[in-house]
Amino acid sequence: MIRFGSGALGRVVRSGVGRRRVQTLVIAVATMMAVASAVVAGSLLVATNAPFDHAFARQHGAHLTASLDPDRVSAAQLASTRRLAGVTASAGPFPSTTVNPVGPDGGHLPALTLVGRSGPGQDVDALDLKSGRWARKSGEVVLSASFAGQFLPLGETLKSSDSADAQTLTVVGFALSASGSAEMWATPAQVRSLATGESALTTQMLYRFDSAATKAQITADRKRLAAALPSGALIGTQSWLDTKHSANQGAAATIPFLFAFGVLGIVMSVIIVGSVISGAVGTSLRRIGILKAIGFTPREVVRAYVAQALIPAAAGIALGVVLGNLLAVPLLNDTESVYGTVSLSVAWWVDVVVPAGALLVVAVAALVPALRAGRLPTVEAIAVGRAPRTTRGQWAHRAAGRLPLPRPVTYGLASPFAHPVRAIAMVLAVTFGTVAATFAVGLTQSLNAVASAQDPEDRASDTAAPGTAGPGPAPGRVQKAPAAGAERAPAAPGSNEQQPPADPAAVRAAIAKQPGTASYFGTAHGDATVAGVSGTVRATLYQGDSRSGAYEMIAGHWLGGRGQVVVPTNFLERTGTKIGESVRVTFQKETVNLRIVGEAFDTSDDGMNVHADLDSFTKVKPEAFHIEVKSGVSPPDYAQKLAGVIKPLGGDAFAESAPEGENMIVLLEAMAALLTLMLVSVAGLGVLNSVVLDTRERVHDLGVCKALGMSPRQTVSLVLASVAGIGVVGGLIGVPAGFALHGYVLPVMGQSAGTRLPPSVLDVYDIPQLVLLGLAGLVVALVGATAPAGWASRVRTATALRTE
Repeated sequence: MIRFGSGALGRVVRSGVGRRRVQTLVIAVATMMAVASAVVAGSLLVATNAPFDHAFARQHGAHLTASLDPDRVSAAQLASTRRLAGVTASAGPFPSTTVNPVGPDGGHLPALTLVGRSGPGQDVDALDLKSGRWARKSGEVVLSASFAGQFLPLGETLKSSDSADAQTLTVVGFALSASGSAEMWATPAQVRSLATGESALTTQMLYRFDSAATKAQITADRKRLAAALPSGALIGTQSWLDTKHSANQGAAATIPFLFAFGVLGIVMSVIIVGSVISGAVGTSLRRIGILKAIGFTPREVVRAYVAQALIPAAAGIALGVVLGNLLAVPLLNDTESVYGTVSLSVAWWVDVVVPAGALLVVAVAALVPALRAGRLPTVEAIAVGRAPRTTRGQWAHRAAGRLPLPRPVTYGLASPFAHPVRAIAMVLAVTFGTVAATFAVGLTQSLNAVASAQDPEDRASDTAAPGTAGPGPAPGRVQKAPAAGAERAPAAPGSNEQQPPADPAAVRAAIAKQPGTASYFGTAHGDATVAGVSGTVRATLYQGDSRSGAYEMIAGHWLGGRGQVVVPTNFLERTGTKIGESVRVTFQKETVNLRIVGEAFDTSDDGMNVHADLDSFTKVKPEAFHIEVKSGVSPPDYAQKLAGVIKPLGGDAFAESAPEGENMIVLLEAMAALLTLMLVSVAGLGVLNSVVLDTRERVHDLGVCKALGMSPRQTVSLVLASVAGIGVVGGLIGVPAGFALHGYVLPVMGQSAGTRLPPSVLDVYDIPQLVLLGLAGLVVALVGATAPAGWASRVRTATALRTE
């Protein structure tokens, strides 16, 4: 029995691998790219599969975060709650308060929950310190990692408020809380010193229960806790289920996208690897016949050629696993920052299952043609390998010869028909590469459309706030942390002093008179109640021509007058209403009936928002005016001049910073670009391998053509023409398939996020773009054939004629 690795069989395997260097390299690189893309897609799919659950389990997250009145409950009473039935772990009490910090450029951060803890580690809600260190003394704070970046680097200083006696706080670390228990942490003494005035001191307790998987169980747990405390001691609670819902809603949208790319990668891997290995075995039939003639058994022949495929494939798979892990790390870091999870890494089983599956695909792809070769009689194998059938594809040559094209081009166009199976494999490779490119282009454009559709109020160049005296957020509006370099009008001296708010009518008149005003509208924000809906919903009221701040419409139309309301998809689904029906809305103790006139693309606040005309409510006044300036007018200069007019009235104006892209959208675009590059590269390698095989099989024919006067340039034309038709066909099939894939996946992503999508997000392709994407198939085919074409043009005529 001849064993692999030594003796004749080992020499045959090593000789075959070393002799076919280009083919060996293609097998290795193709498997490397296929495995790398599979590892990236698989690791991201695992990371986005319930990322909150993984982070929550690792941090021993709090099932219930309780806020209590320290004046109504003693330390002993809090300690007794640790022994309540169902409580498995608890942490606290921690002093807590709310602060409105001011950034280094004077911009206000959102109102933040500040909790005093001696360190990040606890039995419940063990924080993940992402960078820096924990706060050790007064004046030091740790922020939520969602604030990390250019705007707030480590060492940056904040003011605890905009008052004259505000304390200076230095950011010494960034941490993540899967429970969402706070956005800022400091020493307990620091928290107590900041709990003054409206920011009353409260006590935070964190609990884990043995039964907390449903809302009913959480409600029962809360009732037991409230019953064990004095009346009025429990101010409020936060359920982990609400935090989980918000976190997983974004993750769910990525799963259809990753699944689509994963399927494309798997299919392309099978096609390319199968084509490469089948071609390697198919072009070695004569050598197989010789091996049989010198005494190799059919089983040994099969083993030899399967091993010749597995050796470079194994090397490519190993490199692919390493490359996939390296490429996945930055994307996983982005995923971590988007979802607010603890540190992510490639799951160990992905690094096991993917290479094992790839080896299985390679083995099966090599085994099928090797078994066919093993069953061939010795004489037939030598004869077929020495003189392949020349009649195959003759009809194609005759048909191409009638075309008004140079003879080398027509010869090349007919060449694929001599090996129809190989040509089909190339067509499929180019097709799936074009599908990936078409889908990725459409996905990127759709994601950009989603980004531009979010927070339309932020598109305004300037904002005027009647009720503020300083560049802070408008009342009732949670302002995002401003970007680095955001420009604001300088505060007037003494702006920190309390000043009566300006009359909105006076501010509106000043805006209308201000030179450079193009358009403006007023808004008011707050919580509202809707008949039939439990709890409150977020309400935004608009006054004036608000078309510049309108949300993208899925159906119906934007606000056009009194008595109208626009709502998101989830609102319609949860309330069972539809466009044309009326809802009863109560805002600031005033109740009106509003008619639903449109379905808006708005996913904030879980899609439970209402956008109504402000004049429908007689007692509500605008809290801010959003202004568009005329072309050529500087927003900061405009804001400074307007502020000079309305600050004496009690208001202020400031220039808005350009809205930044959503982290999730940037992440998805990076994923799409990387995975598409890999899939297109694999498609090009598939073409390269097939053209190498064809060129080597026809090297004698090329020598005859050169002897008859074919120039090197005509030789290149012949080889490139042999794949041009394949590229065109692949593009013609791939573009419609990619278009259809985009039309299927995007609505599924929207449904996962709890909304339908507007036409502006779905209808992103245009005719010239689709034509260019169709040409992408031709480009992939020509690029894959460029190297073999150059080799064919350089081979010497005598060398080609001596080749059998």
